[in-house]
Amino acid sequence: MSFTLAPAYDDNPRLAELVGRLREYLSGELAEYEATLGLTPETPLARAVIEPVWKRCRELGFYGVHLPGEYGGLDLSYTELAALKEEVGASGRILYHCVLGDLGGPLRAGAIFATATEEQRERYLLPLVRGERACCFSLTETNAGSDVRAMRTTATPEGDGWRISGHKVFSSAGPIADFSVLVARMAGEDESYSAFLVDLDSPGCTVADGEVPMSGQHIESDIILDNCCVGPQQLLGRVGDGLRIGLGRVTTNRLLHCPTVLGHARRALELTIEFARTRQVFGGPLAALQSIQHKIADMATAYYAARAMTYDALSALDSGSKPSTEAFMCKLFVAENAFRIADEAVQIHGKAGLVRGAEVEWLFRRLRMFRVLTGSSEIQKNGIAKALLLPSGTQR
Repeated sequence: MSFTLAPAYDDNPRLAELVGRLREYLSGELAEYEATLGLTPETPLARAVIEPVWKRCRELGFYGVHLPGEYGGLDLSYTELAALKEEVGASGRILYHCVLGDLGGPLRAGAIFATATEEQRERYLLPLVRGERACCFSLTETNAGSDVRAMRTTATPEGDGWRISGHKVFSSAGPIADFSVLVARMAGEDESYSAFLVDLDSPGCTVADGEVPMSGQHIESDIILDNCCVGPQQLLGRVGDGLRIGLGRVTTNRLLHCPTVLGHARRALELTIEFARTRQVFGGPLAALQSIQHKIADMATAYYAARAMTYDALSALDSGSKPSTEAFMCKLFVAENAFRIADEAVQIHGKAGLVRGAEVEWLFRRLRMFRVLTGSSEIQKNGIAKALLLPSGTQR
């Protein structure tokens, strides 16, 4: 894999064409839309603002592009999807997470197509793919993050359905979602969890403002349930399938989080190179200082290494392998090195990088979060160590 900050994908004409059109949209039409509305990363996003983006991206073939043809997608490989995710992450756009469907769209719910019934696909998933509905995923609780089995949200049988009570936090896309893919503990059963499609306007269900993360993005909600009734048609899969559905694609999801983060790191590197070339100090450009040159060399090398290992693991996934240990390694290495890149970007920008509203300052905050989100670096190290130290067949 050659090093470049603008991959060309000449060996894959379909991907090259997609990336070209995506870059044009991101830097052109979407940039103009955001500028007209005066959006910043910390602007609360209303449905009226982002729904037109979903539908426009659907028209352009980006929204849900990874899905099979029967759902309007191109059935992309994981490597192809990763390349597109990296581009939106590197774009500098405020609404980067709306273009492919990360925020409440097909990328959030695409994996449950295989589990959903025909009725569930018609009622929930196909409108989502069309940009008419949005979803959030509700698994985390205040005291149940990495240890998901500590959840206390409970589904109690009632008639042929269930009553759900509990409090979910950090439900991304909650403020604009119509329904939640929600995992609950089954009352009266030991270590049994199920997944439900919960309409967020149901009686007994409240969507509350969640805590604002350090990125400043207003995309999280608390989902509070007080005897919220769901019917049998809202059960995803079978009773007891909740963790399989919620965590079953963990290797894939862990790897697919990395390209967006790599895109953010690439953006930080691009901004830093441009700043170093144009900032004048001591009678010349900042880039003339060897100390700055060395920092940028280290940043570029870390980005290249993180990207190469991620795409290598994605290639293995495309070939039918299950690179679970490699996924732990990628999440760990990408998270730690993307943050180091952002840290050096702020350092090189100096005062200009410390100001709220500066793009590198936001990237610093956003990339710091990834060392915790979707499994902390310590959790990744646990997974790597178990794979290496436990005898074959004893891993859990």
